[in-house]
Amino acid sequence: MLLRLTGYFFGFGALVAILIAGGIFLYITDLAKDLPDYEVLNAYEPPVTTRMYASDGSLMAEYAKERRLYLPIQAVPEVIKNAFISAEDKNFYSHIGVDLRALGGAILGNIQNYGTGRRSKGASTITQQVAKNFLLTNERSYERKIKEAILALRIEQAYSKDRILELYLNEIFMGLGAYGIAGASLTYFNKSVHQIELHEAAYMAALPKAPNNYHPFRKTDDALVRRNWVLGRMEANGFVTAAEVEKAKTMPLSVNPRRRSLYLLAGEYFSEEVRREIVDRYGEDALYEGGLSIRTTLDPKLQGMARKSLQDGLVKFDIARGFRGVVANVELGEDWGTSFGEIKSLSDVPEWKLAVVLSTGDDSITIGIRPEKQASGSLSDDRRTGTIVLGDMKWALKIRDSVKKSHKVKLASDILAVGDVVFVESLNEAEKPDAYKLRQLPEISGAIVVMDPHTGRVLAMAGGYSFDASQFNRATQANRQPGSSFKPFVYAAALDNGYTPSSVVLDAPIKVKQGGRLGIWSPKNYGGKFAGPSTLRLGIEKSRNLMTVRLAKDMGMPLVAEYAKRFGVYDQLQPVLSMSLGAGETTVIRMVSGYSVLANGGKKITPSMIDRIQDRYGKTIFTHEQRICDTCNVTSWSGQEEPELSDSREQVLDPMTAYQVTSMMEGVVKRGTAPVVRKVNVPIAGKTGTTNSEKDAWFVGYSTDLAVGVYVGYDSPRSMGRGFTGGQLAAPIFTDFMVKALEGKKPVEFRVPAGVRLLPINGKTGLLAKAGDEGVIMEAFKPGTSPPDVFSVIGFAGDMIRGQISITPDANREVIENGLY
Repeated sequence: MLLRLTGYFFGFGALVAILIAGGIFLYITDLAKDLPDYEVLNAYEPPVTTRMYASDGSLMAEYAKERRLYLPIQAVPEVIKNAFISAEDKNFYSHIGVDLRALGGAILGNIQNYGTGRRSKGASTITQQVAKNFLLTNERSYERKIKEAILALRIEQAYSKDRILELYLNEIFMGLGAYGIAGASLTYFNKSVHQIELHEAAYMAALPKAPNNYHPFRKTDDALVRRNWVLGRMEANGFVTAAEVEKAKTMPLSVNPRRRSLYLLAGEYFSEEVRREIVDRYGEDALYEGGLSIRTTLDPKLQGMARKSLQDGLVKFDIARGFRGVVANVELGEDWGTSFGEIKSLSDVPEWKLAVVLSTGDDSITIGIRPEKQASGSLSDDRRTGTIVLGDMKWALKIRDSVKKSHKVKLASDILAVGDVVFVESLNEAEKPDAYKLRQLPEISGAIVVMDPHTGRVLAMAGGYSFDASQFNRATQANRQPGSSFKPFVYAAALDNGYTPSSVVLDAPIKVKQGGRLGIWSPKNYGGKFAGPSTLRLGIEKSRNLMTVRLAKDMGMPLVAEYAKRFGVYDQLQPVLSMSLGAGETTVIRMVSGYSVLANGGKKITPSMIDRIQDRYGKTIFTHEQRICDTCNVTSWSGQEEPELSDSREQVLDPMTAYQVTSMMEGVVKRGTAPVVRKVNVPIAGKTGTTNSEKDAWFVGYSTDLAVGVYVGYDSPRSMGRGFTGGQLAAPIFTDFMVKALEGKKPVEFRVPAGVRLLPINGKTGLLAKAGDEGVIMEAFKPGTSPPDVFSVIGFAGDMIRGQISITPDANREVIENGLY
C-alpha cells in the first residue's frame, strides 16, 4: 500500500513537473518567436564622434551627440579588457552566454532579500548586456530577463567572444556624455586608451554599473571605493599582483576632463564655417553621428598670425576712441573671488583676464584676478591680485558715454570704481606677474582671410575679434561694399578688351545721367581733387574714382558685370556705373578669391576650407583636389617622363592681363595709397578700399604665393572717422601679418608671362619714355600693343561722357591749365 501510494505521488509529481516544464517551454517558445533578429549586430554602426583636423594633423574640433570613438578589439589594451571582465563578468570567456553559477547565486540572494526592500541582484553577463543594449529595452521585468538570456545564447552561437566584447566596450554609457572606452578615456583622462594606467582602467570599469553614482567630483569617495573593489577583483582573477593593486589603490582618481569641443586656439571661426559646410553637404546626422574624419586646409601657424594681426589692429583703433565702460559692477562680499565668478570671460582670448576692482587711487588701481575654474567646475581657492598704474591705462582717460560723446578725466579713480569688472592683460607674466594693463572688447569689427592663390585653399581665417563674443563670421557672412578694392576687376576688364596700362583717361569732374528719378550722379575722388588726363596705372595707384567711372562708361558696365562674375566676386552685379566703384555688397572671402585669379595667372579657383573627408571606415568621400594625374600610379619606372598634373581649371582671364593688373597694383604699394605695405619687403600687389563716410575699410593683396584680404568696419555701418581709410586701417593689419608670414623667405618677383614686353613709359603721359624723362615706369604690353604715338584721352568731351579725343603730348599742359576738360 505504501509502495503504491509512493508510486502514485511520484507519478503525479512527474506529471506536474512535465506540465510545468512544458508550460515553461511553450512560454519561452512564445517569447522567442518575437525576439529581435540578433544578426543586425553584423551591421552595427553606432553614433561615432566626427573629428576635424588642421592641415598638419592637429585636432581642431569634435562633434558628437554621443562622444564615442569606435575601437576594434585588437586595439584594446589588455589592462582595460581585464578590468571590465573582472568588474562585469569574470567567467566571460568560459560561459555559454548565461553564467549559471552566478545566476543561481543571484536567485538565492534575491529570495533571501525578499521583502526587505533591497534592490534585487542581477547576474547579467557581458553577452546579456549586449543583448539588452542593442536589441531590447531597459524594462525591469522577468520577461525581459528571459528574452535577454535567450538572445545571449543565440549571440554566443553566432559571434566570437572577442566580437561580443568589442560590441560591449564600444556601446556602453560611461557618464559625462561619453560612450565606449575610447570616448571615456578622452573624456575622463584626456588621453588615449593606450596611455591608460591600471588605476584609471579600474575606475573606467567601475562606471558602467551606474556612472552618476561614481561621479568623479560629486561622489568621489564612492568612486574610490568602487574602483578599489574592481582592483581587488582583478587581483582575485589573477590579472594583477597584490603589489600592483596596493600601489594603484594609493592613487587618486586623476580625472582630467576635456573642457572644450574646440581644441585649436584661434581656429573657432574656421571650425564653425567648416561645420556649417558639412551640415549643408551631408546633414546633421552625418556630422554628429557619422564618425567623419575631416582634414581642413587651415595652417595653424598662419592662423595664429592672422588672428593676432587682426586683433591688434582692432584694439589699436578702439583704444584711440576712448573707454566705453566696464563689463559689469558687483558687490564685493567676504570673498571677492566668488563675486564675479559667473561673469562670462573670453575663452578664446586667454591672454585677457577678468578682474574686479578692489581699491582705487589717483595713480593706480588694485584688482583681483578672477579665479580659474577647476576640472570639477568650481572656482579655485587661489586668489591673485594685481595693479594697473595710470600709465598703463592712459588711453582710458578719454571716456565715451552711451551717446558717443567723449570727455576727459585725470585720475585713475575717475576711470574705475570698486566693484567694477574689467578685462586686463598682463604686462609681462615672467618679469612683472602682478602688473596689468586695462583692456576692453573692441566695438569695431573686422575679418581677415588668407588663401593659397594657386589652389583656393583657405589657409587662415578670422571673422572677428573673438568667437566667444560674437559667432557672426565677418569673413563669410558679412556682405559689405568693397569700395575701391573692386577697381582692379574694372581695370582687368579694360585691359582684356583692348586697353593698355598706358591708356589715358580724364580725371576730372563728371556728371552722369542715371535716368528716371535718379537724376544726375556726380561722383568725386577721395579728397575732392583731380589730376586731369592720367594713365590707367595712375588711376589705380591713386585710386581715382572719376577715372574709373569714365573707364567703365567707355567700355560699358555689362562687360564689367560679366568680369565680376568670372572672378567670383558677384553672382549678378547690377550694371550701373556706381557699381564700378565697389557699391555692390560682397564678402571678404569672395574678394580674396577674385584677387587669387589675378595672382595665379587668370585661372578660376574655388575657395575651399576642406582638403579631404573620410567616412568612419577611412574611405575618402570628398577631396578638393580635382586635378588629374594619369601616370601617377604606375607600378614601375621605365625611363618615362615625370608624372604631370593636368590642370583643367577654366582660364577666366588672359595671363598677360593678370600680370598687367598685378604690375599696376604693385604701384599701389610703391607709389600709391598703401605705402605702409612696403614694410613687407617682398613684391606685393594690392589695393585699398574705402566706402562713403569711411564706413568700411579694405585692403586686399597678394605675394606670389599668398593672397590676403582684410576688412574693418562696424557691424551696424557707421563712419569710423575722417581719414580712417583702407590705407590707414586695413593695410597696416595686412602688413603686420605678411611681415610675420613671410619672415625668412626669399623675395620672389611676380612671373612675367611669355610674350609680354616691358617698355619704358612716361608715367604721366603714357607715351614711350625719352631720354631725360622723369617718372619712367617699365610697363607691360601684350603682343600687338604698344604705347600710343599720340596723346589720346578717354572721356575728354565736357561734363557728359561722349567719347575720346587725341591731342599731342605738349597740349596736356594747356588742357589742365585752362580747364578744358
